[in-house]
Amino acid sequence: MTHISEQKAAIRKALRKARREHAASLPKEVSALVFRAPPAPLRELVPEGATIGLYRADTGEAPSGGYARHFMEAGHEIALPRIGKLEDPMQFHLHTDPYGESDLVEGPMGLMQPAPDAPVVEPEVLFMPLVGFTERGERIGQGGGFYDRWLADHPNTLAIGMAWDVQRVDELPIEDHDMPLTAIVTPTRIYGPF
Repeated sequence: MTHISEQKAAIRKALRKARREHAASLPKEVSALVFRAPPAPLRELVPEGATIGLYRADTGEAPSGGYARHFMEAGHEIALPRIGKLEDPMQFHLHTDPYGESDLVEGPMGLMQPAPDAPVVEPEVLFMPLVGFTERGERIGQGGGFYDRWLADHPNTLAIGMAWDVQRVDELPIEDHDMPLTAIVTPTRIYGPF
């Protein structure tokens, strides 16, 4: 393991713990309100009719369901990532039920994702999870590189990170393959556009 890989692993461990503890400490009433709908400055960045890529939040991650419902009601197609085998590239598939999630199936690592026969789409705007971020738009993800590879192959995508405020750090070890974000949204602030 390289020095940067070791640094990233330590940062991920600390920030995952902080993220998980922060999310668990929020009363259910508060959790239902944060990230209910994107703030106006973010909505203004989204082109009319754009396909919106989101994620189904795992434990501790910033909740994304409210954004999915908001954008669907505004007439946008919603897409979620789908992973077949861990070595395969991530693809986005149409997500048609952000209310009941009846179109999702369990995928690798127990994550819910669209069924294999859901249409493949390419989002123009991508709201993505992260483990940590800087106020300059640098991010550190889960470590699988799925989002970095997808963004490298789709450089015109508007990439917006969703995070809790406790996930902000002053510095991150950044490598050439780490893709920057266009903006980051937390419950209290929008960073960017960068």
